[in-house]
Amino acid sequence: MNKTGPIIVIEDDSDDQELLNEVFKELNFKNEIIFFGEGEKALDYLIKAAIEPFLILSDINMPKLNGIELREKIHTNEDLRIKCIPYLFFSTSAEQKHVVDAYSKSVQGFFVKPSSFDKLKRTIKIIIEYWQECESPNYIK
Repeated sequence: MNKTGPIIVIEDDSDDQELLNEVFKELNFKNEIIFFGEGEKALDYLIKAAIEPFLILSDINMPKLNGIELREKIHTNEDLRIKCIPYLFFSTSAEQKHVVDAYSKSVQGFFVKPSSFDKLKRTIKIIIEYWQECESPNYIK
């Protein structure tokens, strides 16, 4: 996991994108934040980009390629899987089927988007700080 790499946010709702963008600005992490409104565009970026992202925050319910399908494509792509990019779902609801499906695809976390800005900010801060402390096989010196 590349702790200095960009944070990929896959979210089709522009209001949620704006809210998350504001949260990241206030938290002032050094990572670049890259937003995608579609899973297909995010997958294309992940396959072609020379830089390795720090982590992926993905919505589940998206048109064309939903979050579960995107996670499956990333998990079955050998080049992407060995990069050890943490993949976390960040959704408006936690239906049991979605949570079970997510963890069956080896997702590293499932979070429900908090209703208040302060709770959202706290949740994002905890997530980022946790992964900054975590080690991965490909970055142990």
